[in-house]
Amino acid sequence: MTNQHYGQFCGLARAAEIVGQRWTLLILRDLSVGPRRYSELVAGLPGIPTGTLASRLKELEDQGIVERTLPSGAERSTVYALTPRGEELGPALDALSRWGAGGMRTPRAGEIVTTASITAALRVAAGDGVVPDDWDTTYEVRVGDVTAHVIMSDGVIVVGAGPVEKPDLVIAAGPHIRDVLAGELDAPTAIATGAVQLEGDPALFQRFADTLRVPFSVNVPAVG
Repeated sequence: MTNQHYGQFCGLARAAEIVGQRWTLLILRDLSVGPRRYSELVAGLPGIPTGTLASRLKELEDQGIVERTLPSGAERSTVYALTPRGEELGPALDALSRWGAGGMRTPRAGEIVTTASITAALRVAAGDGVVPDDWDTTYEVRVGDVTAHVIMSDGVIVVGAGPVEKPDLVIAAGPHIRDVLAGELDAPTAIATGAVQLEGDPALFQRFADTLRVPFSVNVPAVG
């Protein structure tokens, strides 16, 4: 590892030594959504120096958190994925994401949404992923050029990256989807004001808005 040791026999200190470097948490976020080729990681992390990405991946491999599958057959690209040890970070990543989102009301200048970021955000909003057993609804969520999906079926919620076949409702949204997830913009108002545009049964959006929730933290300013 390139960062210095904290000199403490402490779990938090050890974790910080491994994941506390710049870009590492976002690399882990992207891999938590699914395995990625190196080029896909570069595309999903705009602004990351390629040398930094290569270095971080090597360090995470050395720690047993990330593994790579070498090309074989027609496959020409190395694929990176979380190991079981890396997957143990999932609850911690989601908890940090929820905490950070509590202070996010509006995007700052230059901030974008990526496929992994919106997928991770919806995964966090889904919480424990429990819904009534008789729900069977598939949503496709589009924010700008990126797409994720949410499936509520058989008592659970499954969130994934990319489009899904034959969604019951397509939700196209901008930054105000954050207010919907916070519970500060109700479903009828979001539809009436154009904060979301829907394709499908609009009544299903109420279920989406009632189920997925990431509230704002107390005393968070209205900007930033």
